Amino acid sequence: MATRRSWFTRFANGASRTTGRPLTFLLALLVVIVWGVTGPLFGFSDTWQLVINTGTTIVTFLMVFLIQNTQNRDAEAMHVKMDELIRAMEGAHNALLDLEELEDKDLDQVRDRYRKLAAKARRDIERGGRDIGCDDIDDEA
Repeated sequence: MATRRSWFTRFANGASRTTGRPLTFLLALLVVIVWGVTGPLFGFSDTWQLVINTGTTIVTFLMVFLIQNTQNRDAEAMHVKMDELIRAMEGAHNALLDLEELEDKDLDQVRDRYRKLAAKARRDIERGGRDIGCDDIDDEA
C-alpha cells in the first residue's frame, strides 16, 4: 500500500486536525471579540461589518471543502474496514460488501429485511429465547 499521500490530503488532514482543536476555537473567538471591541472605533461602519462578514464567509467556504474531503476519506476507509470484517466472517453475507453503491430503493429493501430480523429476535427474546444466531436475510421474519 502506498504510504505517500498527496499534498492536498496532507493539507486537508492537517487543517482538519488544527481547526478542531480548542486553541483554534479560542483564537477564532478572540478574533470576534477584537472585531466587536473595535466596532466603536470604526463607528460600526459598513466597512467594519464587511470585514467580519467577508472573513467568515471565505473561511467557511474553504472549510466546507476541507471538511468534506476529510469526511469522504474517513467514510471510505470505514467502508473498506467493514467490508473486510464482513468478508472475513464465516456465515456473513458477502452481498452486503458494497451496500453504499446501491440505489436508495434497493438499500431500503435490505434495511427492511434486517429490521424484520431484529423484530423477530426481539420476539424470540420475549419468549425466553436468546439473541444469537444468524438467520438468513431471505427468511421471512
